[in-house]
Amino acid sequence: MSATNVVVVTGAGGFLASLVARALLEDTLTPNIRLILTDVIQPKNPAAGGATDPEHVLTIKADLTDPKEIDALFNTPFGIPDTVYCMHGIMSRGSEDNFDFGLKVNADSVRDLLQASRRYGTQLGKPIRFVFTSSCAVYGGPLPHMITPETIATPEGAYGLAKLSSELFINEFSRRGLIDGRILRLPTIVVRPGPPAAAASSFLSGIIREPLKGVEATCPMGTSISSPELDLPVWLSSPQTVIRNLIHAKHIPSSAFPSHTRVVCAPGFTATVRHEIDALRQVGGEEALKLIKFEDDPPTKRLVDSWPQRFDNTYALSLGFTIDEGGMIPIVDRFKKDVEAGIA
Repeated sequence: MSATNVVVVTGAGGFLASLVARALLEDTLTPNIRLILTDVIQPKNPAAGGATDPEHVLTIKADLTDPKEIDALFNTPFGIPDTVYCMHGIMSRGSEDNFDFGLKVNADSVRDLLQASRRYGTQLGKPIRFVFTSSCAVYGGPLPHMITPETIATPEGAYGLAKLSSELFINEFSRRGLIDGRILRLPTIVVRPGPPAAAASSFLSGIIREPLKGVEATCPMGTSISSPELDLPVWLSSPQTVIRNLIHAKHIPSSAFPSHTRVVCAPGFTATVRHEIDALRQVGGEEALKLIKFEDDPPTKRLVDSWPQRFDNTYALSLGFTIDEGGMIPIVDRFKKDVEAGIA
């Protein structure tokens, strides 16, 4: 029998981490997996009712702002994890509106989780692999036309601040051999299924998701479909590609990264809000388009406008990460089919 792989996924009650958990169970490069899923709400077991033995999954309700509850994740019947997917957090608009709580969750608890990984990696006899979901919100201020790995991150929001500070700790812990870090700065994900999140970028999914379900959606950019604000470019990726890249991150050898950083800007593509709306029109028709209401919201626009719009994907692609092809229309079409199949 192959060796056991024990993997912790935090934030596992959320959309993205729950999909990562399911993908890990199906990952042929992670055989004989034991999966520990945790969140402030009881995560669902992705193995229940499926082909995978539910005994391979633990779901734990935990508040990771409490170091004792972090410590408990390393003391389950499954033993010490060899990999941690750190995916919990208070999203961008939520952490902007509640600064202190956002720092507690998005920065302090990540540092406590890193310290626990450091301690238990010593017991395990090897550094624990630590996969961290970061964000393009680490960027701000005057930016070049194209973001490269050398572009300096200067966030203009609480969410980006916390993500960047966590990245610095992960880089330093990795440099010292205390953990084996992998940091993915994710594009905005469209189309996210489920209810809207407390993120400034949430509307980018909402203006597709809700109309395709026959529900009104609010666009906080501009006051009508002809508003110039809709020409704002954003950096995007589909959920399927982001999940594939997060699983791939686990398997990249440490030697593939430069000594000074574990940061990778996950591949994406540039589209405008208008491109999204045009794709909705083409896939869902004029009836879907009529369900978008425009209510200009300056705070949301300020945050989204501060984020970078174009990245050089060369480095990420050289590490084996993948990219969406064909722009918005294939993504919207796929989501429409998921809605019709009752799985979105």
